[in-house]
Amino acid sequence: MYRVSFRLIMALMLTPLGAQAADLPELEPLPEPPDPPAGYELDPAYEPQVTIVKRGEDTIEEYRINGQLYMQKVTPAHGVPYYLVKESVDGGWARMDGPGERIAIPHWVLFRF
Repeated sequence: MYRVSFRLIMALMLTPLGAQAADLPELEPLPEPPDPPAGYELDPAYEPQVTIVKRGEDTIEEYRINGQLYMQKVTPAHGVPYYLVKESVDGGWARMDGPGERIAIPHWVLFRF
C-alpha cells in the first residue's frame, strides 16, 4: 500500500514538469561579438607566461605576470591535479583542489614595525 501511494504521489508531482518541458520556446544562437575598436591591440605584458617544470614524476606549471609568480598547477604522476595560489604579495600559498571557491580567511595588519 505504501509503495503504491508513494509512486502515485511521485507521478502526480512530476507530471507538470513534463508539460512545462514541452512548452519551452525555440532557442536562438548568440550573435557574434563585435570587433575591437580601431587601434586596440592586446598588450602581451598582461598575458600570463606559463613555464612547465618536471620535478621527478610530477609536472608543475608556473603562471607569471610581469615576472611575478602568482599560481602553480601541480599534476602528480598518480592523483588529481591541484592548484597553489599566492594569497598575498609576501604571504604563503593556498591550495585549491578545483574550480570551487576558496575559503577567504580575513587578514588585517594590526601593527607594523
